[in-house]
Amino acid sequence: MDNARKNVVIVGGGIIGLTSAFRLAIAHHDVTVFDQSPAKGATWAAAGMIAPSGEIAPGEEANYELEKRALPAWREVGRLVKDLTGDDIDIVETGTLLVGWDQSDRRQLEQFVEVAQSFNAPMTRVERNDTPEFFYGVSARINSGVLMAGDAWLDPDQVVRLLLSALEKLGVNIVHEHVNEIHSDENRVVVISDHREFHADLGLVATGASGLPDGGSSVTNSVRPVRGATVRVQGLDRSAQPALRAFVKGRAFYMVSRPGGYCVLGASADERSEAVLEVGELQRLLRDGLYVVPELETARVLETRIGLRPASPTLEPFFERLELKGWAWSSGHYRHGVTLAPLAALSALEFVEGS
Repeated sequence: MDNARKNVVIVGGGIIGLTSAFRLAIAHHDVTVFDQSPAKGATWAAAGMIAPSGEIAPGEEANYELEKRALPAWREVGRLVKDLTGDDIDIVETGTLLVGWDQSDRRQLEQFVEVAQSFNAPMTRVERNDTPEFFYGVSARINSGVLMAGDAWLDPDQVVRLLLSALEKLGVNIVHEHVNEIHSDENRVVVISDHREFHADLGLVATGASGLPDGGSSVTNSVRPVRGATVRVQGLDRSAQPALRAFVKGRAFYMVSRPGGYCVLGASADERSEAVLEVGELQRLLRDGLYVVPELETARVLETRIGLRPASPTLEPFFERLELKGWAWSSGHYRHGVTLAPLAALSALEFVEGS
């Protein structure tokens, strides 16, 4: 195939699949997306942080270097979406404030600082006395922290809504059906769903933690599901301040506050494959939130959301051309799916126009 207009089918309508569909449709390819419930998996539970510095972890320097390209890529997607819909994707660039709850947690914060310094990540130590606004709503026993500049956040619900609007204007067809099998037939790719058999020039699998549908196989990559849970509350408005991350009695906690006091509370991922939230886990998350942000005491709990994130053995994302002719697999984004979506979309475009 050359770079002429192609018919592409995407299996999976989370943030990776939808952003890839958008990038391909903008480039004048015909795109069809299959997903029974678009954006109701890991995307549904995501807080929306674009935080290469705030999410630094030992051994993940390659992820950090990749994620540094994400914010400019999201700004470009935002410009393209606005051209089509007239609406902005709100990208809030307030950075991330990291704090420790007790002495042991502050030691853990110092370990984080050592790793971040080895990555040459930009950071500034901040004190409540000098910058009290950064500590608005934060427990009075926490008087210092580390500010990671360059981090940002967006609202995945808004992004999905605007992407779907843009895709409709671009003529992208969203088929609300589960895909049972994929294969290739001569020079075409084939999708078999609950109610139809669909043919296209090329196919992309972006099913997140679900892995490859029947018929697809990989000798290079694999993913396992890792549970992520968030609690949405209405209360404290810290939207003008940095997103908040904390170590609390050895556990990770984060809070992203949006204008109007809508807050997303979350913690580190659990090595569990069930999309359920236990009472004990919910209690720990809310308790840690109250430790760090006591004003959440009067916040109203709105809902909980659970998603399964796709983690590769190396915890690095991948874009793989499958042995199955005409197919590629985009996955392994783990806790960085929202962050890396526009970069994954560029890989999809390269695959389609290079095939």
